[in-house]
Amino acid sequence: MFIDTHAHYDDAQFDHDRDALLRSMAQNGVAYIVNPGCDLVTSQKAVEMANTYDFMYAEVGYHPENLDGEVDLDAIEALARNNPRVRAIGEIGLDYYWEKDPEKRKYQQEIFHAQMRMAKRLGLPVVIHDRDAHLDTLTVVEQHPGVTGVFHCYSGSAEMAKQLLELGYYLSFTGVVTYKNARKALEVLEMMPLDRIMIETDSPYLAPEPYRGKRNSSLYVHRVAEQIAQVRGLTVDEVARITTENAKRFFRIDEPSK
Repeated sequence: MFIDTHAHYDDAQFDHDRDALLRSMAQNGVAYIVNPGCDLVTSQKAVEMANTYDFMYAEVGYHPENLDGEVDLDAIEALARNNPRVRAIGEIGLDYYWEKDPEKRKYQQEIFHAQMRMAKRLGLPVVIHDRDAHLDTLTVVEQHPGVTGVFHCYSGSAEMAKQLLELGYYLSFTGVVTYKNARKALEVLEMMPLDRIMIETDSPYLAPEPYRGKRNSSLYVHRVAEQIAQVRGLTVDEVARITTENAKRFFRIDEPSK
């Protein structure tokens, strides 16, 4: 059984078959799914789904690409405080791929810092998005030593990975590791301690080979495990067991909802 630690089932691409798809997961080897929020509305939807499906958990937070409108961090914090199935603050971080304006990048950093402080107040881990902002993202997390988390869809270098591991972070990998140009991610996987690796789909995005270009779903998370097994000389069952144990520990999945 696998745990998909990052999948956006609030996305409109699932509107026509969301319930049937989610209810098929157990019979297809997916034990749990964690759904992140990207703003207040999607965070509320993530909580709603986690309260509807007993195999789902939620993250709440503001994604760096979702900061153009009103940002209500008090409402995010209330969601986290009042809903025990919220197990992390996320998806938060920095994204410089689209944003080139220095002032808007600075604003991303300010909201990132604020959500890191929120996570510390709540005693929750963080789920971090880092795209083309490796140095600034590392600088932010280093300034919050009381917070730990996971870098989802890890895209940094092996050297940065070592620094994050020393800070207590986990790294999570998507179907990108199956792509022909995934050399950097595979180098990181080769050196990673097994107890810090998690797997995800980032559905509906980043479908693995041979499904690349199609809508992604947790049904394909096994492809990530298969690639990791090949890189590390393990069986797929071993990778499933290890990454499931890691995700359960990180998201406290074995703990009952209070």
